[in-house]
Amino acid sequence: MTGFASLGREVQGQKVTVTVKSVNHRFLDLALRAPQSLAAIEARLRAIVQQRVARGRVELAVSLEQSADAQREVVLNDALLERVGQAIAAAREKGLVTGSLTASDVLRIPQVLEIRQVTDATGGELAPDVAALVETTVSDALDALIVMRETEGAFLRTDLDGRLLTLASLTDRIEAESRAGQAQREVKLRERLAALPPDLQGDPSAMSQEIVRFVARSDVDEELVRLRAHFEHWSALSGGPEPCGRKLDFLVQEMNREINTMGSKAEGSRATEMVIEAKAELERVKEQVQNVE
Repeated sequence: MTGFASLGREVQGQKVTVTVKSVNHRFLDLALRAPQSLAAIEARLRAIVQQRVARGRVELAVSLEQSADAQREVVLNDALLERVGQAIAAAREKGLVTGSLTASDVLRIPQVLEIRQVTDATGGELAPDVAALVETTVSDALDALIVMRETEGAFLRTDLDGRLLTLASLTDRIEAESRAGQAQREVKLRERLAALPPDLQGDPSAMSQEIVRFVARSDVDEELVRLRAHFEHWSALSGGPEPCGRKLDFLVQEMNREINTMGSKAEGSRATEMVIEAKAELERVKEQVQNVE
């Protein structure tokens, strides 16, 4: 889910620059940095991101500059200048200063003369055409980000598909080892019962049923069926058009539960070794799934 994109647009003296980057995160975590002049459309910008990105920490930075010369006005603070003039006149009568107040003097007096940008007729609100430019630029930057994320996603899918094939192969091996272990256990139990003295052997039919029940405790057929169903569900999700990272994360948890159960039940001298190998491979899958949207 990592990616980066930077894009700039300039129309009629309004320049918009958008930088967006994303890193891995379990959920969508959006950090938006924009000037105060864009506060009115901040909610719309967040909505654009939420519609395009489902998972990851996304940092979106938007800047707005007016590259053309802005219209300005000169404002004279008449009341302040009049009070300054009165103070100078009083000082002149006392002989403290000489001469009259000049234009150069006025320019050097703080807060008497102010040069500021003329606000438009909307009272400083964001113009519709500027808002549209910002939203379009953000959307285009997200398109570029998504292309980069999809490229990474293709590599991730190849890696994960390979690991699922490894898990499927390990599952087949665990099944074969478990069945062989069950058969060996049944043979050993019957041999031990046959070696007992006749007065301790009991009813052969009842003893046979007990052996079957005891061996059935190590049966892992249910876990195998559910685990293989999870593999099929995984393939359907990863091949679909919708974001599936959270669902795959849940499937990994379910797979882990089934493998743990098989580890506690499966018979066979190598079954435990195979289960450990499967759990190690599943842990690698879990780490990679955090990168999937």
